[in-house]
Amino acid sequence: MENTPVGRAELIGRLRLYVITDERADLADLLRVLAAAGRGGATAVQLRRKTATGREFVAYARALRDWTRAAGVLFFVNDRVDVAQIVDADGVHVGQDDIPCADARRLLGNRLIGVSAETTAEAMQAERDGADYLGVGAVYPTTSKADAGRAGLVGLEEIVLRVTIPVVGIGGITVDNAAPVLRAGAAGLAVISAVMDAPDPEGAARRLSAL
Repeated sequence: MENTPVGRAELIGRLRLYVITDERADLADLLRVLAAAGRGGATAVQLRRKTATGREFVAYARALRDWTRAAGVLFFVNDRVDVAQIVDADGVHVGQDDIPCADARRLLGNRLIGVSAETTAEAMQAERDGADYLGVGAVYPTTSKADAGRAGLVGLEEIVLRVTIPVVGIGGITVDNAAPVLRAGAAGLAVISAVMDAPDPEGAARRLSAL
């Protein structure tokens, strides 16, 4: 059964602090960190597993689906439209080299679709293709994603001005440099290491959410 559509105003609120998982193999530890982030104010989680087999990906996704549903956190699957369907995720996030947004929409119906964009042209095309939100970056230099391009704050601000769907800033964002991302018009902050690698994930999420 398809998920109930999320309205734009609600979606903006639920993209405020968007935590993307790292590649740690210990599922229990991953859930521990995410639970702490949820207590700190994380509003959305994306499962990103570049090295997992299909079977492993589904197992992780099922576990995160159970937790996110109980915690009231939006749950996105990175790249894998099939896994998002299998576990009844709230949505999927695709990059420029993944399944095109328009094709993902035909498969996913009214589930949420996010698209990564580095340029204004990519952002506008994603909106035309039916994306619900954009992940724009990298805003700052990042080591979490080796192949990340660079949009910068200027590129982020330009994209915000040219599209009507919510934009989430991503790439090298920390509590110390997040304020300019929000001033550029981002509806939310997407982070990996700022929460996943933090000694106190709950506190890190709380400080980011407070912004």
